[in-house]
Amino acid sequence: MDAFFESGLGLERFFNQPFNQDEGKGDNASPDYNPSQSSSSIDRALSVSPLAKIIRDTVNMADYDHPMHDDIGLGPSVVIHEADSTAVKFEASNVSLPMMNSLRRVMMAEIPTLAIDLVEIEENTSVLADEFIAHRLGLIPLHALGADKLMAQRDCECEQYCDRCSVRLSLHVKCTTDENMNVYARDLIVQSEGDDRYPQRGHPVINDPDGNGTLIIKLRKDQEVKLDCIAKKGIAKEHAKWMATTAVGFEYDPHNNLRHTDLWYEQDPKKEWPLSENAKHEEPHPEGTVFDYDAKPSRFYIRVESSGVLPPDVIVKQGVEVMQKKLAGILHELHNSGDNGMGGAGDEYDGPRSPDVDAGGGDNWDGFQTAYGAVNSTANQSAWGNAGGSTTPGYGTSYGNSGGYTGFN
Repeated sequence: MDAFFESGLGLERFFNQPFNQDEGKGDNASPDYNPSQSSSSIDRALSVSPLAKIIRDTVNMADYDHPMHDDIGLGPSVVIHEADSTAVKFEASNVSLPMMNSLRRVMMAEIPTLAIDLVEIEENTSVLADEFIAHRLGLIPLHALGADKLMAQRDCECEQYCDRCSVRLSLHVKCTTDENMNVYARDLIVQSEGDDRYPQRGHPVINDPDGNGTLIIKLRKDQEVKLDCIAKKGIAKEHAKWMATTAVGFEYDPHNNLRHTDLWYEQDPKKEWPLSENAKHEEPHPEGTVFDYDAKPSRFYIRVESSGVLPPDVIVKQGVEVMQKKLAGILHELHNSGDNGMGGAGDEYDGPRSPDVDAGGGDNWDGFQTAYGAVNSTANQSAWGNAGGSTTPGYGTSYGNSGGYTGFN
């Protein structure tokens, strides 16, 4: 517990760290900045665009806890109220409602994680259909610390998958007794070469006291299941199996001083609408206080509950980083809009996509598939996404399947 509170303090220091990647030098440099990685257009946008400094100094999550000077107002601040291995609760002050709501949405839908996205079934004599098993496998949470270091499949030069863009797992079980056999997530074996920095990446999340993990299937005597799974990086905006959080609580103005909530009641609203636990951090307006129609919320209470794939403080950190990159993309577009009137950013700032989509125009794929069929019109494609040209049975895990495999979506 003490170790994680140290991690929580690290989260607070992260919020209070200026976001500055100008040459990666000086006291204001980002703590994780690596000069060898400064070649991307995002980094150049942050350091070259004349609007970057304005965004960074005013809107971005930066320059926190300034000393109080005459020419510098109080910057945004963060206070950690609770922190453990599954959830973190913090209070953000002196920030705007749109910014904190954006952070909430990003943490729920745009944090990169790992999930099984392709299943190649060699043997299945169980009572469950192949696509049923594939769907269950896709929903098993996998440790995703370090998933952001993996390449997106559309950007990888491999034909289907490799250790740079995916994690391969295998499952081979057979019941040889008269008693039913339970197959759990613990039986999934990671076959890919691991990364010493992230030894648990791609392994199933197991938190139960027995150390079994999620129940996948039950087998009777002589029934057998043998398959390979490919886990890929993705975000929850594409499919819920990539969701890093189970819930993100968000509240402001617990005493309803701003009258943003119209409380319906029968007799006494104070008895029928009990205050939340966040009310202890603020004071209600005294009776007879003149209502301020221009008042805006400035204190927000957020509780982030992790699904187990990432520590909650990492989810918040990566959420802030995603917001920073989005702002950098906007700045890049604005900075280059005068060149040809079309932005000039190319494919680098396209929105998030699923692992199977190659909308950037690369030559590794023939096209991409929707949930009910293929977009391109090559031969031998059925209404269920049959890509043809392969006899290896592969089953997508409810979002889509990779090119070159016969799949059920």
